[in-house]
Amino acid sequence: VAKTLGYRPNSMARGLVQQRSFTVGLLTNDTYGRFTLPVAAGLSEAMVDRGVSVFLASGQDDRDLTRLNLEALEEKRVDGLVISGKRVDRALPVDLSTIQIPTVHVMSTCPEGGVGLAPDDRGGAEAATGHLLRAGRRRIAHLTGPREFRAACLREEGWRATLAEAGMTPWAPAIFGTWSEMQGYEAAGRMFGPDRKGPGPDAVFCGNDQIARGLIDGLSSLGVRVPDDVAVVGFDNWEIFAKATRPPLTTIDMGLTELGRRAGLRLLEMIDGKPVDPGVSLTPTGLVVRESCGTMRPGHLD
Repeated sequence: VAKTLGYRPNSMARGLVQQRSFTVGLLTNDTYGRFTLPVAAGLSEAMVDRGVSVFLASGQDDRDLTRLNLEALEEKRVDGLVISGKRVDRALPVDLSTIQIPTVHVMSTCPEGGVGLAPDDRGGAEAATGHLLRAGRRRIAHLTGPREFRAACLREEGWRATLAEAGMTPWAPAIFGTWSEMQGYEAAGRMFGPDRKGPGPDAVFCGNDQIARGLIDGLSSLGVRVPDDVAVVGFDNWEIFAKATRPPLTTIDMGLTELGRRAGLRLLEMIDGKPVDPGVSLTPTGLVVRESCGTMRPGHLD
């Protein structure tokens, strides 16, 4: 009957009756939206059936702007707040200690006693390295971002542990650098340039897709074929890079939309007053197979 009559509930009236605004805030410093937009999509998916809207506010890395955005969300009387960052080991530049709103931290430092979610970086690295082993690769290198990033260290741990479990040693110690195409391009020269002694790697697990794309460009300039001579796996599944790489890049999807959905469900539980365990929950990542690893080689690991 409501549909036939075109009836729509008055959200303001409902909010007054239930003492809720039926809104949540998403505060981030991710100005490019690389991480936040998929998280926001999953968050909205979790909220839509409950009639809850999401307000997105970006404070960049500016302390004053972040504080003003937080105050604006408080003034709107949002029922809950999601803090979304760009790295799991750094908090947004704002003091949240006095906030009385239910809050979930996503890919951002989670304070003691707080509730947070983050992708399983180590598990993703294990999946990437395992895929290369199953493809018959044996001299597997790892090329990643800055050592001070927790995500880079977790991915390095996963790579190293998977090789050890298979009874294998790394081709060389992990190469830490920047999250950039230049890092990958320059590494190709060090791995296969004229000054290199001994055989180069037959596979490289890269800490993100930008590094992987730069590596493949560098290998191509040296006449090293991907995947025939070297298999390459990235991390992030940033499709603007992964699909445009030649050949298209096999990579680890961080599952950011699902991460946002789970954050939304967790936040709704907190808003409803249900008990929620504190601490950081890891959400699954997934391998996306494209063409940069080729087909399985004879004698590959099961």
